[in-house]
Amino acid sequence: MPPVEMVTPWGIGRITGRLEPFRRVGAHRTAPGRAGCANYAPSAPVDPPSASPPPPSTAATGEPATAGTTFAPPQGLTAREVAARVAAGDINVVAVGSGRTFGQIVRANVITRFNGILGVLLVVILVIGPLHDALFGIALVLNTMIGIIQEVRAKRTLDKLTLLAAPRASVQRGGEVVDLPVESLVLDDVVALRPGGQIVVDAVVLDGTGLEVDESLLTGESEPLIKAAGDEVLSGSFVTAGSGWSRAVRVGPDAYAARLAREASRFSMAQSGLRRDIDRILRIVTWVMIPTAALLVSTQLIYEPDLPDAIRGSVAGVGSMVPEGLVLLASVAMAVSVLRLGRRKVLVQQLSGVEMLARVDVVCLDKTGTLTQGVMAVADTDILETDAPAAEALGALAALDPDPNATLQAVAHAFPAPAEWRPERVVPFSSARKWAAASFAGRGTWVLGAPEVLTDSGAAVSAVGDAAAARAAAGQRVLLLARSPELLGETTLPADLRPVALVALEDLLRDEAAETLAFFDRQGVTLKVISGDNPATVAAVAARLGLPDASAALDARHLPDDPEALADVAEATTVFGRVQPQQKRALVAALQSRGHVVAMTGDGVNDVLALKYADIGVTLGTGSSAARSVSEVVLLDDSFASLPAVVAEGRRVIANVERVANLFVTKTVYATLLAVAVGVARLPFPFLPRQLTVISSLTIGIPAFFLALAPNRERARPGFLHRVGSFALPVGAVAAVATFVAYALARAEGISLSGARTSATCVLFAIGLWVLFLLSRPLTTPRIWLLAAMATAFAVIVSVPGIRSFYAMSLPPVYSWTQLVIIVVAAGLSLEAGTGIVHRWARRRGGAG
Repeated sequence: MPPVEMVTPWGIGRITGRLEPFRRVGAHRTAPGRAGCANYAPSAPVDPPSASPPPPSTAATGEPATAGTTFAPPQGLTAREVAARVAAGDINVVAVGSGRTFGQIVRANVITRFNGILGVLLVVILVIGPLHDALFGIALVLNTMIGIIQEVRAKRTLDKLTLLAAPRASVQRGGEVVDLPVESLVLDDVVALRPGGQIVVDAVVLDGTGLEVDESLLTGESEPLIKAAGDEVLSGSFVTAGSGWSRAVRVGPDAYAARLAREASRFSMAQSGLRRDIDRILRIVTWVMIPTAALLVSTQLIYEPDLPDAIRGSVAGVGSMVPEGLVLLASVAMAVSVLRLGRRKVLVQQLSGVEMLARVDVVCLDKTGTLTQGVMAVADTDILETDAPAAEALGALAALDPDPNATLQAVAHAFPAPAEWRPERVVPFSSARKWAAASFAGRGTWVLGAPEVLTDSGAAVSAVGDAAAARAAAGQRVLLLARSPELLGETTLPADLRPVALVALEDLLRDEAAETLAFFDRQGVTLKVISGDNPATVAAVAARLGLPDASAALDARHLPDDPEALADVAEATTVFGRVQPQQKRALVAALQSRGHVVAMTGDGVNDVLALKYADIGVTLGTGSSAARSVSEVVLLDDSFASLPAVVAEGRRVIANVERVANLFVTKTVYATLLAVAVGVARLPFPFLPRQLTVISSLTIGIPAFFLALAPNRERARPGFLHRVGSFALPVGAVAAVATFVAYALARAEGISLSGARTSATCVLFAIGLWVLFLLSRPLTTPRIWLLAAMATAFAVIVSVPGIRSFYAMSLPPVYSWTQLVIIVVAAGLSLEAGTGIVHRWARRRGGAG
């Protein structure tokens, strides 16, 4: 066979070989790509043969090209050479894990601002006694231990899930192609480059066939770069077209891959809006605590004759202002969500991803591979030139692509390659060109690509446009086969292309797609389909899935460049077709500029930019490693139906953390107001530390743990801080006033300090239980049991003499119980009326969304 001239954008390289081995090469992939013949179709194989990626040409090895020789791939390193490099430390091992180390987890949970405050108070109580008043120390230790255990469990789960989604690489070793984890690569390994695959080590290209690399994540440049033999490729970039071999020149911490992997699998709440709001609450509490604690301590020490009792009162007052469990329960709720989603085969690479998807109001969906299976089949062929060998040409063109995507695999499956067609020049498919072409000896040039692209090159026939439009309107993908007697140029088509046939292909819909889209529509989430396919085809698929307003699809080639005009179009249009990768990112940015929280779903290289710049990226486990690396959420089982579960988890976390935040901040408010009141009135603090431990445990700590993990489908709304403040300030004020009134009346009536403190404890518990009742609505059976259990536990403490004595309680006179009941009922009715008024006011102010 004569030499084949492989036309690449940088020139003509001469490759020798027989057609049949060339056909088989490169059909197998570790990660599907996204380049399509008429769009960006993922590579879901159709009867894929088992073979290795294309080997380098003799130009890479330095040996002369001779006709009739077969490809000679590099042998790669021997086992002895690999062992030597491992011994020298030249291995691609980096310290990558799901976030903090075990030591960092322990330090982060132990060394906190409020642990420091409570720790000092605990030491003081341990010095002056009695130990009964040190019970809050048990809660302090338990809170810390629970936080550590939950985060360690979440870390281990994430480590396992991250391993499942970790990229792998095909490597030549000892003359064989082996599939290895990226951490097994060593310096000088010969690594395959495949479409859609992530480049995992810094390397030099040995040889490439139409090789194009996207370095946008490294340089910000969205245009793919052409790579020839001798060019460098960086880890963290992705192959968008072509294939070849490379030799590793930098591995491990010296390469970009380490930094990308760390960012992709981070276990962190750093970007969480919920965590940011909680931090603001804690900062406010800290600044309020400082002067209040100073006032309380000074008055207790000056005006309380019993010094130990004064210190215990000061400790109780200061300790009660600390919302010690708020951060813990927020972290636990997030960590449990990650574990729950992990059992559903959903990898959450950043904790903020769970929360963010619950806040999303616009979801942008890629069509191929996300809404559809990416498995193509030839539905029909319209012959436009009856005497042309269309079937043979289609088979020959499809066989020449060393890494066929789903579209070309379907064509190759339907049209076997004729052995007598000998290629002379080949231009492989490029996402920028949207066509593939080859010149065959004695048979002219044949081109297969998007009809609207090829007709722009001179094959404009009205019948072609009408037939293609009719097929596309039916939801089919259409390719145009055209030919010319002229020789194929290096990167340009002949001027006199004649249409020969239209090939109609069908893409199977995902079974769960329609139900998932209906879920988002019911939730008021706006859906946008952004695809590289023909607009009419995309619209037809969207309509089949029941997407509202899917009929009017827009061709992205007509999108405006002005950002404001683009934002108008992005908001008004539901379906976009022929969208380039950089346009996907621009559409996401345009929607964000209008205040939308945008999620992007996709699984391929052409989705990477949009996935990265969206508020949250969601990809499939079998998507390209490029997409997996930049997405916050990876659906490991490839089930689009998992998205509602992720949304539900996010909503549960946000709504439940708001509930428990209301509890903890309410406690801080009433504790602060009581400290100020007794400081001004120069009275002993109305509680001992052990009494406040009972109230906090039964009305806040234990219930908050259950509420934080309970199911909750309430939609996420903006205004978290505003709503918490609107609830906690008036409710805390009512609780403080009622408690102080009960305490002051008891002192005025001559009741002992122990009896007055018992009165205050009973009133504050009752009001705390009422607050818990308000926040537990709508009541469910588990919540009713929770309220009943807390009330029963307190009744046992008050009624059993031994337990009552342990908590330093003495029952007040019978006559005072009537006024205590009146105070509690009045406070409860005030809470019922006040929270309704505050809620309506907050909604008018827009804080409740």
